[in-house]
Amino acid sequence: MRDFDAVVFDMDGVIFDSERGMMQCWLEAAEKRGIRDLEKPYMACIGTNAARTREIMLDAYGEDFPYDAVAKEASGRYHEKYDGGRLPVKPGVYDILEFLAKNGKRIALASSTRRQTVLDQLRDAHILDSFEAVITGDMVAKSKPEPDIFLRACEKIDALPERTYAIEDSHNGIRAARRGGLRPIMVPDLLPANAEMFQLAEAVLGSLTDVITYLRGGEE
Repeated sequence: MRDFDAVVFDMDGVIFDSERGMMQCWLEAAEKRGIRDLEKPYMACIGTNAARTREIMLDAYGEDFPYDAVAKEASGRYHEKYDGGRLPVKPGVYDILEFLAKNGKRIALASSTRRQTVLDQLRDAHILDSFEAVITGDMVAKSKPEPDIFLRACEKIDALPERTYAIEDSHNGIRAARRGGLRPIMVPDLLPANAEMFQLAEAVLGSLTDVITYLRGGEE
């Protein structure tokens, strides 16, 4: 077993296979308004909160971009499709939570998504009680890639950042974890690992099942 005390998970793209669904909802809402080529700016938003997403979209399309309308419609489409326990859980989620609990590791979640959505989705998947602390994007002033959300999570579970792994799928999340002094593990989802990610992350792994093997002390 590797020497660590705690693990802080991101949610979208790590716990839930939600990034693809949300991107599709954004693309549909934008296309309805004649807005094309949203994939690239959307990718830049992955791992950030709503305020930072707004900034990225306005930078990409100008101040006339109807952010509020697109975001509202995309959110509505997303909740219509996935609320009520229909959001797919990523492979290995239940296994890694059980593994960490059995080994006495503290577990927290740090998601840029707003709090009520996070709590509802975790509850619907029957895993809310697995997390000792749940920190969300509306609880911190600065979004990922700033480290605030990870540091708050460590504080809530009384864990030193340097003895805490952060499981992330996004580039912004890996940057935030490293800046906060945590030990980042990247499990890529929509965004593949690039040279920067291989430099910042302690490990880049294919699945949460691989993360279990890694934390047990196995090879990457």
